[in-house]
Amino acid sequence: MTSILPPGLEGNLVEYVQGGVGDWLPFNQKRFYTNAFIIQDDKILLGMKKRGFGINKYNGFGGKVEPGETLTQAAMRELKEEAGIDAPLEHAGSLLFMAKGAGWAFQIEIFSAHSYSGTPTESDEMRPEWFSFASSAGSDADAIVPPIPYETMWDGDVHWLPLLVRGQKFVGRIDSVTQDDGEFAMTRHWFGTVISDN
Repeated sequence: MTSILPPGLEGNLVEYVQGGVGDWLPFNQKRFYTNAFIIQDDKILLGMKKRGFGINKYNGFGGKVEPGETLTQAAMRELKEEAGIDAPLEHAGSLLFMAKGAGWAFQIEIFSAHSYSGTPTESDEMRPEWFSFASSAGSDADAIVPPIPYETMWDGDVHWLPLLVRGQKFVGRIDSVTQDDGEFAMTRHWFGTVISDN
């Protein structure tokens, strides 16, 4: 199904899922970030955030793009700093995250790899852990590797992470408000898959 794209998104996209109510939040500028994921067999490497923004949430490994860095360089640097590994990262998708009252948006470029070198190692910021995205419940592998912990991840992850593990390029937008406890609550979202130009 196609729909009108939310502000800030562009490309040859097909809607995957959308929800929420109200107008899309306005923003004046974008700040660029990266997020990297390692996918092997039926597992994905996530990190438990130990400090700062997103504390106590599982996520990929990433952060701000520094001046003079390309998006890929930033993703590779963050993966090394936060998990102690190197990987041949490839661009997998884009997310635009907007919080009410911020005035600017997080433009998060998502990267993935199916191999890596080194040993995933806990850092001051992240604790790496493997999770299973296998659909067959009850196998021995599932008993050893827990399922993806969506309940301790960002609200929108449940919509786009399955696209990432299937290797489908995607684009999404999430608008949120800050609750009394400081957590973000998703108010509106749109995710789509990228249509190949072939």
